[in-house]
Amino acid sequence: MKRLFDESFETHYDLIIIGGGITGVSVAYEAATRGLKVALFEKADFGEATSAATSKLIHGGLRYLKYFEYGLVRESLTERRVWENIAPNFVYPLPFMIPTYSNFKNNKFILFIGMVLYDILSFDKAFTWDKSKKLPLHKTISAKKTRSIETCVPDKKLTGSSIYFDCQNINPERLTLGVLNSALVFGAKAANYTKVKSFIKDNNLIKGVKVIDLLTGIEHNFTSDLTVNCTGPWTDILLKSAISENHNEHHIRRSEGIHIITKKLCHSHAITFMTKDGRHVMIMPWRNHSLIGTTDKVYNGSPDDYKVTKESIQELIDEINENYGFEKLKYSDVQFAYGGLRPLVDDQTKESYESSRKYEIFDNTKEGLDGLLTVEGGKYTTSRKLASQVLRKVSKKLNKNLGLSVTNKKYLVDSDIKNMESYIYQLVLRYPQFSQATINYIGRNYGLQCHTIFRLALYDKPLAKVLNDDGEILAEVVYVIKKEMAYTLSDIFFRRTGIGTLGYPGDETFDLVVKTVKENLKWDNQKTREEIDKVMKIFNLPE
Repeated sequence: MKRLFDESFETHYDLIIIGGGITGVSVAYEAATRGLKVALFEKADFGEATSAATSKLIHGGLRYLKYFEYGLVRESLTERRVWENIAPNFVYPLPFMIPTYSNFKNNKFILFIGMVLYDILSFDKAFTWDKSKKLPLHKTISAKKTRSIETCVPDKKLTGSSIYFDCQNINPERLTLGVLNSALVFGAKAANYTKVKSFIKDNNLIKGVKVIDLLTGIEHNFTSDLTVNCTGPWTDILLKSAISENHNEHHIRRSEGIHIITKKLCHSHAITFMTKDGRHVMIMPWRNHSLIGTTDKVYNGSPDDYKVTKESIQELIDEINENYGFEKLKYSDVQFAYGGLRPLVDDQTKESYESSRKYEIFDNTKEGLDGLLTVEGGKYTTSRKLASQVLRKVSKKLNKNLGLSVTNKKYLVDSDIKNMESYIYQLVLRYPQFSQATINYIGRNYGLQCHTIFRLALYDKPLAKVLNDDGEILAEVVYVIKKEMAYTLSDIFFRRTGIGTLGYPGDETFDLVVKTVKENLKWDNQKTREEIDKVMKIFNLPE
């Protein structure tokens, strides 16, 4: 992966995309596979905001059945299968358990109807390229068996549970990067840490963007036939820079969602409970820990000012303590917390939890901005489908026949793995110098590029140093700096590797990573101190 500014570059493109989250990179990938010249600009790092603040799931959205959103659920279930196929090293079946009780809200008969409907809407879930990804039908088990499988389920008035399967996205940040890399292989160009300062306008026509490369401070002008705004929670803010207040019809509502990570509380199932106010909260197994979430609360401030608060964390802890059957969680049990803002289309229902994850694609011509499309709403699971819908609009706007989508038929770059279990087994045989944990982690998170990392570690022995229980090694740090546009400690700890995503990794590992980054990026002491201060603000829980 090469940053646009790191090599000679053109200044005119068929399509400019603003925003490097999963929506933006999916649009870039879709457009590049249709033969368009594409440039993408992200003001921070790829997948840093909403795309990183997920529950790490690729799912059909079972709860939307309650609101009769059958089309959205069917689309999500179809895309769940597509992700299993095209990104087999990232997306895996995960069993979910929903306990039922002797009350109306958690009634097993109502749940049974929903489970049957969910199975019907996912009728093609068995047609996966890798047969180990095949998802079974749901099943209902007794209260006694429920407790024997998952002791964290409260047994008072327990009548049983339903078990069904969705999918876990083991590393959304790296999957986002995988989609971007696939776009780059098809000729797209991209740059992180590049802020769009303003649009280039000719009367009512958007002709491109003025950007500033935040790594160098140099400004550039880029022109395009069409520009797409994929900035998520920042959508309306970007539009206000080009549209007068009187004509701006886009008012994004923002919903805060946070997650916390603790020691392992349940066994192998994602346990789902309904809170008193009707929301679902889950405890999910992830990297031998528990991932707990999510909240869904309207956020009214500027997205640039957003941060996880102690109040939000405590509210989630209180909900968990009210609904699960283990010793009460304390604030000190939280190893790490992360959060983000979800964009909700303004005409959806008032309460953020009841808002669906529908998406809208707007042509801004009627607002006096011809040449600009704006994408609002959506969710990670349906981002590829959303991108294909954007390209239908692009085709009409450019008056070009761009053909049909092929992204559901191609493996992502470095994910061309027909059988994951066989692939991991072959890696074990090929690299006996590394532990099973290291091979599992590197093989799944880096796909076919794992060989580059293993060779780095074999060539330079200190880079084989194991950094955590997952088996991550120091060679990853060097690899992501040299190959994946990693420029900050935050990029490296939280989005390129998993070294920091379970919380502070300990002084020895932290110091070793910082030393390696400092050497490879040639930072002076002041720059290093600044980066340490920034990343520690992420590691430290709010007081």
